[in-house]
Amino acid sequence: MVGIVGYGSYVPRYRIKVEEIAHQWGKDSSAVKRGLLLQEKTVPGLDEDTITISVEAAKNALKRAEIAPEEIGALYIGSESHPYAVKPSGTVVAEALGIVPNVHIADYEFACKAGTEAMFVAHGLVKADLLKYAMGIGADTSQGAPGDALEFSASAGGSAFIFGKGNIVAEIIDTFSYTTDTPDFWRREGAFYPLHGGRFTGEPAYFKHVLGAGRAILEKSGYKASDFAYAIFHMPNGKFPLTAGKKLGFRKEQMEPGWIVPLMGNTYSGSSPTGFSATLDVAKPGDLILLVSFGSGAGSDAFIFKVTERINEVRNKAITVKELLEQNRIYLDYGQYAKYRGKIIMNE
Repeated sequence: MVGIVGYGSYVPRYRIKVEEIAHQWGKDSSAVKRGLLLQEKTVPGLDEDTITISVEAAKNALKRAEIAPEEIGALYIGSESHPYAVKPSGTVVAEALGIVPNVHIADYEFACKAGTEAMFVAHGLVKADLLKYAMGIGADTSQGAPGDALEFSASAGGSAFIFGKGNIVAEIIDTFSYTTDTPDFWRREGAFYPLHGGRFTGEPAYFKHVLGAGRAILEKSGYKASDFAYAIFHMPNGKFPLTAGKKLGFRKEQMEPGWIVPLMGNTYSGSSPTGFSATLDVAKPGDLILLVSFGSGAGSDAFIFKVTERINEVRNKAITVKELLEQNRIYLDYGQYAKYRGKIIMNE
């Protein structure tokens, strides 16, 4: 069996409510809430970025894996907000965890599916018997221009998964990827904020790829929606994943544990991985879980997991996503939020 031996997440304590952003731009907060099904989102602290989020998530994954860091042979970080244009995030994370120097490092980028991209590669190396353990991380400090619709959802957080062949928490039953050249969302080199195609990001991009990957992996595996205990779909807002799941035959009850976007926002590369982490926090042995990511540009990765008995042994060895989202929240006003996100440039 090949699968996840340890998992962990991290989200910042700082939050901003939808009402605060809506008030700043003269928008109806009730309409925004209804339209996006969002309440608040996480905000990275002044000393937090993709690297620090990855370190914290990885530490929690190591607690549950109960292995020595130096046993990990590869570490891959998927993000669209790597702190450096030329310098890997992975080397800093590996150094902080005590994994270096005998490790393969790579940073991945594929919009919001870079996290599952890292997971896909980590799983493949272990399955091929090239490595005993490999870690895949999805983390972001998402960007949204002032006044843009993305500002209501673009947030911060991430999750880490260690893949191996022993003491597995969730076995990987099947995988599938679905990809086309669909330019619905992009950010040029040197630009701080991304641009997007508005409604074009819906049917031609998100739904075409999520449904394409979802239907294909169900057909390939022979499973149907009713066979699954849970399903997680990428969460750019609250409505899209529920709509996609319904079209694939899933009930809201199957999606609810991983549908964390109303309290977290869209963590881009950390979105569906953190929803998956939240689902593992409540899953039972024998449960089947479907995970489908989405990244603009565009593509989706799909995974089918089967939870093992070990989940009951490791679940409480690290903080859960629910605890991260509900404990010790610090709320910011828009001015503080703008400062934290670098929307205000102060002259020295």
